[in-house]
Amino acid sequence: MASLNLLIFVSLIYVAFLFAVAFGAERAALRGQGSWLRSPLVYTLSLSIYCTAWTFYGAVGYAARSGMEYLTIYLGPSLVMIGWFWAVRKMVRIGRSQNITSIADLISSRYGKSTLLGVLVTVLAVVGTTPYIALQLQSVTLAVAAFSQADVTMRPLGDQNSTALWVAAGLAFFTVLFGTRNLDANERHHGVVMAVAVEAVVKLFALVAVGVFVVWGIGGGVGATLERIDASPLGTWSVAPDRWLALTALSAAALLCLPRMFQVMVVENEEERHLRTASWAFPLYLMAMSLFVVPIAVVGLDLMPAGENPDLFVLSLPLAEGRSGLALLSFLGGFSSATSMVIVASIALSTMVSNHIVMPIWLSRQAGGAMVSGDVRSVVLLSRRLSIVGVLLLGYFYYRVSGGSTALAAIGLISFSGVAQFLPALLGGIFWRGANRIGALAGLLIGGGVWLWCLFLPSFGPGVILSAETMADGPFGVGWLRPYALFGIAGLDPLVHGVFWSLLLNTTALVGLSLFTFPTPMERLQGAQFVNVFDHTAGARGWSGGMAQSEDLMIMAQRILGAAEAQEMFRRAALAQGLEGYLPEPTADFLQMLERDLAGSVGAATAHAMIGQITGGANISVEDLMAVADETAQIMEHSSQLEAKSAELARTARQLRAANEKLTLLSVQKDAFLSQISHELRTPMTSIRAFSEILRESGDLDVTTRTKYSGIIHEEAERLTRLLDDLLDLSVLENAQVRLTLAEVRLRAILDRAVAATGASGRLRLVRRGAEEMVLNTDMDRLSQVFINLISNAQKYCDAESPELTISAREMDGLLIVDFVDNGTGIAPDSQALIFEKFSRIGHQQAGGAGLGLAICREIMARLGGSITYLPGQQGAGFRVTLPMHGAMAAQ
Repeated sequence: MASLNLLIFVSLIYVAFLFAVAFGAERAALRGQGSWLRSPLVYTLSLSIYCTAWTFYGAVGYAARSGMEYLTIYLGPSLVMIGWFWAVRKMVRIGRSQNITSIADLISSRYGKSTLLGVLVTVLAVVGTTPYIALQLQSVTLAVAAFSQADVTMRPLGDQNSTALWVAAGLAFFTVLFGTRNLDANERHHGVVMAVAVEAVVKLFALVAVGVFVVWGIGGGVGATLERIDASPLGTWSVAPDRWLALTALSAAALLCLPRMFQVMVVENEEERHLRTASWAFPLYLMAMSLFVVPIAVVGLDLMPAGENPDLFVLSLPLAEGRSGLALLSFLGGFSSATSMVIVASIALSTMVSNHIVMPIWLSRQAGGAMVSGDVRSVVLLSRRLSIVGVLLLGYFYYRVSGGSTALAAIGLISFSGVAQFLPALLGGIFWRGANRIGALAGLLIGGGVWLWCLFLPSFGPGVILSAETMADGPFGVGWLRPYALFGIAGLDPLVHGVFWSLLLNTTALVGLSLFTFPTPMERLQGAQFVNVFDHTAGARGWSGGMAQSEDLMIMAQRILGAAEAQEMFRRAALAQGLEGYLPEPTADFLQMLERDLAGSVGAATAHAMIGQITGGANISVEDLMAVADETAQIMEHSSQLEAKSAELARTARQLRAANEKLTLLSVQKDAFLSQISHELRTPMTSIRAFSEILRESGDLDVTTRTKYSGIIHEEAERLTRLLDDLLDLSVLENAQVRLTLAEVRLRAILDRAVAATGASGRLRLVRRGAEEMVLNTDMDRLSQVFINLISNAQKYCDAESPELTISAREMDGLLIVDFVDNGTGIAPDSQALIFEKFSRIGHQQAGGAGLGLAICREIMARLGGSITYLPGQQGAGFRVTLPMHGAMAAQ
């Protein structure tokens, strides 16, 4: 016997199983394990989110109402994957080369990184997807209601709205948990994709199981079932050419334009070669999903009572035959179909809302622009989480307002026709270099407006938004504006009518305005890169350093990517340029790389705007102009070589100037150092000589005076000894004559020793955090010497009103990293390159000492196999001590 309580229990167990799958996949991806996560099979199964509740439940209902017309649902995407494989491959290549995060990102990036175009695509995508989310909520609530009716122990559910609300809340929780855990530069969600792949198997198995039961358990076998089909009206092949063409085109467009399909097909793509497997495997999956649609529809029409909703035949037939287990499996299949679509669609839409609406508004409201203080990541994550909740609430409200009575297939087609408005701008953008932003904007506005008027608003029913008079006579009695008879053309199927006029006017506006208006240089550049993506896979170029300061760029990157990720990226870029430290030259190549990485978190248009605020704009290189002008390959190659040589010469000249400035400063520092050393040596020696002569020549001094003078001589001798020890220590270290005494010791013990030696408990407040229980195989005395010097410097030179030093330790990429960051004013950027030189005495550090401390620290760390570097982009002065992990191990 079917039990509603059992259904709820099994559903909760299934949801917990999906949580475990998603969590395990996320953990495996973070650890760099699980190559199976990046297999072509998982990629192909993730494309199954095309098969939502529409295809699981609604396809049977569609076949029962319209006969073989249901095949168009599967025919369109199959034709695209098989016949238009090269176009899909081009989209994936563009997505990977441009670091695209959504279909709005692709369209806005193609047309000059237009923020306005991104906003328009995002709004239209949200409105167009809302009916589809309502469809999924409706399918689940109808299935639950069917179970409640079959459960004789319970009263049938009266209000289904509460069920829809609980389903929406649960889906929002799951999506927020696994879809917005962090910001990924590649914007991939391994946990969600793996859960979707598992659900793809579940819904296929469930539908096939019901089909097998219907054919062999009810229908009497293949022969008897075929006889039923022949005797049924469904067996008559009746084709309405206009609807077949329109529906096939809509389903084909949906594969390319639906935000959720773009998410899994382009954004989540790990390897371009996976498309080759998907090009034949995905059509096979669709064929398997459609295999038993007609038999289930025919048997359902024969056996179920008149008036039974054909959308639920997949569920109601097992229930009517008393097969509770199969009915539960069928429910889980429909539940999987609905939830996978909602989860991925919510992630895609939240990314679009965050990147193209929230972030541009937030950026424009900040007085400091991209350099404003605060963690941008928290803004992005919060906006995405709120967007997920908002999208699901919109779907729920559509379900409430529309009454949830429309056939599932009809609701799905409304969404398909809405997102199909992206198709002209999308195809024009990747195949026609002449398409421009004005044409794309006009096309989307006109096409989207016609879709709203002719299909979306009427979908709520007469009298809800559009009155019955408006539907019959047009607004204010203007007959040629009737939603179902636009321009006075009546008699067409309402769906065909709306699709025809919206796409025709959309395409006409795109082509016409693109022909009569001129694109901007950025649009021409992006057009060349997109249309000829296989020749320009490196991505768009054109940045110049302008007024950019590398430290400003690092501060911005840290607030978006996180401190550790940004610092590592900048360090590698600096090494690639032959520089030490964390600040590379802001070359065009580096700025382009930075823009690509930022685009993965905030979108291409926003990333471009943020870098543009710091650099002062973007310039188009000679090579890019040659590409846009479509000159010959020889001219492009020659220009590229000249540009590369020019850039290399400019970079060499900058390095020579920097080296010359550094040598000049070192020369000045050397003179100051020698003067200071002579002073430091002369002062104690003068005191020693003077007081020793007094003691030698004055024999009548009392004991107290002699003791005092002897104490002065002793103190000055110790001072002289310390100075000579520093000089000798530096000399020994530089000549590699030092011997290390290696032993296993905890990092905490070394830090405790350094803190105790400096007495850093009074004026300076210490904050310690991180993995201090790490065990090191190192020279404790030498490493303590480095820590003591860094803590002492913070004591002396931190000029904050309430001095504070934060010591944080962590492991990253096989390295043990210990950061010392104070809250003072730090060191000026033009002085950071000199602080580790032995003649260096920067700014207020001239107050005392010979300037040898950091030079000695650098040599010690070099002997220990690590490094010490200045950490720019912090609130105050920051130093990073790095040791390789082969000299450290986790404490037991």
